[in-house]
Amino acid sequence: MPRPQSKTVLLTLSQERYRQLLELVHSYSAAEVHREFPPGSLNRNIRDVLAHLHHWHHLLLGWYAVGMRGEKPAMPAPGYTWKTLPALNHAIWQQYQTTDLDAARELLDESYRAVRELIQRHSDAELFEKRRYPWTGSTSLGAYLVSNTSSHYAWAIKLIRKSMK
Repeated sequence: MPRPQSKTVLLTLSQERYRQLLELVHSYSAAEVHREFPPGSLNRNIRDVLAHLHHWHHLLLGWYAVGMRGEKPAMPAPGYTWKTLPALNHAIWQQYQTTDLDAARELLDESYRAVRELIQRHSDAELFEKRRYPWTGSTSLGAYLVSNTSSHYAWAIKLIRKSMK
């Protein structure tokens, strides 16, 4: 499916992929959801993947809050650049190592709802017009939302399926 270019498609696709992600996670037994993934991935289990998604929702919500105040958010996070994403993702991974799976699911549900509410507050033009907001640079708010919702959920589904084989 092509990248969303409208609010309706963004909401629909993000909801559908989020539902698919949760159904996939719930399809595993209690023992399986705690199983370690094979070597080769930073995220070592389902909890890690869910916490990663939550944290990226949190980052996006922070960028939005700062940017909509007319300020320039530290993107992707203070002390990191887009070139140092592996280091940021490792720091995210470390932050959630004492979080259990149920708590990671709850955090993800809460941040997912917050991101959906953010999307719902905006029109198609506000979401997908490039350069509408100075803080989004040459892209659109919608591009950040797609990357942090439907596209990120598709990545998570693919990683979990591959790792749980």
